[in-house]
Amino acid sequence: MNTKFKYIFSASALLLSLGLTSCVGDLDVKPIDPNLKTNVNVPAENLFNKCYAHIAVAGNGGANGDSDVDGIDGGTSGYVRQLFNSQELTTDEAICAWTDEGIGTLNFNNYDSSHKMLKGFYYRLYAGINFCNQYLADYGGYNEQMSAEVRFIRALNYYYLLDGWGNVPFTIAISSEKPSRIKRADLYKWLVDELQKEVEPKLNEPAPKTSATKGYGRVDKAAAWMLLARLYLNAEVYTGKADLANAKTYAKKVIDSPYKLYTKKNGQWSAYQQLFMGDNGENGASVEAIFPLLQDGKLTTSYGTTLFLMAGSNDNHELVNSEGIKGNNTTGGWAGNRMRPDLVQKFFPDNDAPNKEAYKMPGVAKDDRALFDGKGRNVSNGDNEKDLAKFTNGFSVCKFNNFKTDGSAGKDPLFPETDFFLMRSAEAYLIFAEADARLNGGTTTAEGASYINALRDRAHAAKQTAYSLRQICDEWSREFYFEGLRRTTLIRFGYFGGNVNYNWSWKGGVKNGRDFDSYLNLFPIPTSDMVANSNLIQNPGY
Repeated sequence: MNTKFKYIFSASALLLSLGLTSCVGDLDVKPIDPNLKTNVNVPAENLFNKCYAHIAVAGNGGANGDSDVDGIDGGTSGYVRQLFNSQELTTDEAICAWTDEGIGTLNFNNYDSSHKMLKGFYYRLYAGINFCNQYLADYGGYNEQMSAEVRFIRALNYYYLLDGWGNVPFTIAISSEKPSRIKRADLYKWLVDELQKEVEPKLNEPAPKTSATKGYGRVDKAAAWMLLARLYLNAEVYTGKADLANAKTYAKKVIDSPYKLYTKKNGQWSAYQQLFMGDNGENGASVEAIFPLLQDGKLTTSYGTTLFLMAGSNDNHELVNSEGIKGNNTTGGWAGNRMRPDLVQKFFPDNDAPNKEAYKMPGVAKDDRALFDGKGRNVSNGDNEKDLAKFTNGFSVCKFNNFKTDGSAGKDPLFPETDFFLMRSAEAYLIFAEADARLNGGTTTAEGASYINALRDRAHAAKQTAYSLRQICDEWSREFYFEGLRRTTLIRFGYFGGNVNYNWSWKGGVKNGRDFDSYLNLFPIPTSDMVANSNLIQNPGY
């Protein structure tokens, strides 16, 4: 990016029962009287910025500074990195070659309450809630719009806790009291009420922005609508009762807003590819970016955001650029995450995926979203765990890169300018279509099909007059692979834990896949939290 929303760091009070230590030095606040108002004595804007920053960077000072979460490497604890690990490695999309603690058990769906990476994500989410609670305690009356944005960020973090862990500690205040446990259905209700009554009415009207526009990187009403649409689409999972009509209503609000699908080709780069490039805040693609997480090669650096998505999925032998420039346009090639064959088959259902370079693959697949490299690679991840450790066993995803459409160089050889669109308008198109199909006996109406066709038209893929639920599940994968949505999608479709008619390679630690217990549809509350807070009850099965 050229102009970044400047993240300035400040302090957080602690939820003492969470065992959470925030690395902010002398500014740490540890209230001992629950009725005592704590004030970190920093400007409102600084604390406001921190509420956003905890999602985009590890902690104070960016990639090489202190982390907001102790006990885990700062880069590893990154929000997007652990969202990816929890949502992608556990599914039919991604598998990782690394031997880091916790990777194998995510690959094989065999995690427990001591899992280091799930614990790191859990505590990062609560660190963000702490920052938001502190801001609202100290500056809740300072600026109505800013407070609504902070409340949205707090709601987003609670949404990921609702989705991943279900029944969790809950507080909206700064206090030394141990947080109470909130049941999943009650947290769902709180989120809906909070977003409808306290957040959405006070946010700015929806307006796409570029990096040159004031407020790029900040949320507006469309973000609240999108989060509500997500909640309603998954309501049956969270509460036992579906609310598909409201999912359609809020998805339609996003679709009808000024946020649109980006459809302009630029030289060798397709419209879809431009969503994930180093100038996606400048090239026009941000018309789709409802909540972009900002990255900058010098000012906003992270090992856990788009650099992770590039370097973690490449070894810099991939050929993304048709001009013959290898790699992702950073020096990062960590050779870890690659595609499970099941994801390749979404684009090549006849099992005829070619060993072609990444820039040639969309043409062969007849789908611009087939952004992966098969040159010198096997589609299969291998026959045993030793094979899984070989990065060339599996096609390499080249979706994210730091190339720019104008050919200009990045600011830094390693850290990219590629923003991560945590929410983009395409999601609303699929939410509407899926809810529409579920309300119509399992097949889309003409309107629902039109929204899937809009995505496929952008990708130059063949269109249909109607889509079944199974086809919609596959379309979620084609549009959003490696973006942190897959586990939630599979659970909603009944394709994850339990006795389900849906396998994938190495599911449950077996090459051809196997069913695993349904209790794994929820992550375990970390043991450290269970020990510290007697109000909590471990999720069943753990």
